Amino acid sequence: MDLQLVGKRAVVSGSTAGIGYAVAAALARERAAVIVNGRTAARVEEAVRRIRAEHAGATVEGVACDLATRAGADRLFDAAPEADILVNSLGIFEPKSFADIPDEDWLRFFEVNVLSGVRLSRHYLPGMVARKWGRVVFISSESAVQIPVEMIHYGVTKTAQVAVARGLAESVAGTGVTVNSVLPGPTASEGVSSFVADMGRTRGVDAATVEREFFQRVRPSSLIKRFATPDEVASMVVYVCSALASATTGSALRVDGGVVRAIL
Repeated sequence: MDLQLVGKRAVVSGSTAGIGYAVAAALARERAAVIVNGRTAARVEEAVRRIRAEHAGATVEGVACDLATRAGADRLFDAAPEADILVNSLGIFEPKSFADIPDEDWLRFFEVNVLSGVRLSRHYLPGMVARKWGRVVFISSESAVQIPVEMIHYGVTKTAQVAVARGLAESVAGTGVTVNSVLPGPTASEGVSSFVADMGRTRGVDAATVEREFFQRVRPSSLIKRFATPDEVASMVVYVCSALASATTGSALRVDGGVVRAIL
């Protein structure tokens, strides 16, 4: 299937690992010109190297900056002033009891998970509207719908992303620009895989046992009974970024393995 992305300029925040990396690699495979982003030069350079090695002829560059700050966003804008596609993938999570979450953590989660995408969208959307074509995708989570009691602050930021995406979609109605959010379920990203491995070592069991118990006790509504892969999530994201998805906008699209039981 030709997704008609050849030559489109794509910026993917938080794309040195996990879902962000999978999205950047998939866009590069479709011959979009991709900007990879992460906080450290070493991680960015390695991600760029991997994508070029996996996809011969890929057009991919990297910008190392912290998009949770205004200065970091400005550095990205200097390197990539225009984009046809923006994927707001940058995000952090941390299991913590509500009573133990200080104001500083709440502010940090909003800076990283919400305001980074707000800043990037504010910069890139006007150019998309002027060109009458563009795609903005926020990588949210099923936690936006089912707030996890073990990390309420994370869930709240994911809900905020869905709200921002819907509002932006309304603001660019009829322009040829679409804005959507994608809601992955539990996914074997780098952070989750490390967390599962650490938990297994602490308990003296293997990662497969931890995964099986997680879906028995924590996410029993999952229909696939396993972590999704970043590539499985990226497949949805890249389609939504394509010319073929021109009638999909203002939507919260689930790639959650059936975790959310609601039909709509």
